[in-house]
Amino acid sequence: MGFLILTILLLAFALLAVIDGFYLHIFKYQLFNHKESKFEHLTHTIRAILFPLIVYFLFITQNCPTSFYLGVLFVVTDIVVLGTDAYLEKDSRIFMGGLPRWEYILHLFVNGFHFASIAVFFAIKLTFTENGIEVIQTLSHLKNFGLFQFIALNLLPGAIILALLHIYTSINITKEYWNNLRSKITCC
Repeated sequence: MGFLILTILLLAFALLAVIDGFYLHIFKYQLFNHKESKFEHLTHTIRAILFPLIVYFLFITQNCPTSFYLGVLFVVTDIVVLGTDAYLEKDSRIFMGGLPRWEYILHLFVNGFHFASIAVFFAIKLTFTENGIEVIQTLSHLKNFGLFQFIALNLLPGAIILALLHIYTSINITKEYWNNLRSKITCC
């Protein structure tokens, strides 16, 4: 049951992250083009890079303690970057009159699903014994693990593309190319 819940949370996060991270931040508001939101775009870029690393090292790679601990390190880094982003977000959206309330709510759901999926994974992966906390190395015997692995593996390419797009819009030369492409789209 845990992997089914984890799969649903991960899919909900991925869907909302595309709406928030791509459509709103890159496509609609073009945060990378505004002086006030350059640092916010940097924090989003770092988080966009961290997500596929978390998926790979925490969720996909099994039977390797080093991968698990790397995944945990990426999660902790993600939390620090998220805190920094949230603290500075109010100032970075001055150009648009502040962060819209509905986008703030979207951020709550996106991050809620993201960290809930990680918490559920930890609940499955860790067990408490009389000797302390034990990391369960192999989870493949558990129900719905195959579905979860399939979804996680298939989210990776899109997550990597979104991370590369964040990097792409951070570099002046490629940002201008994106701006030229974006200017040709008159809807949305």
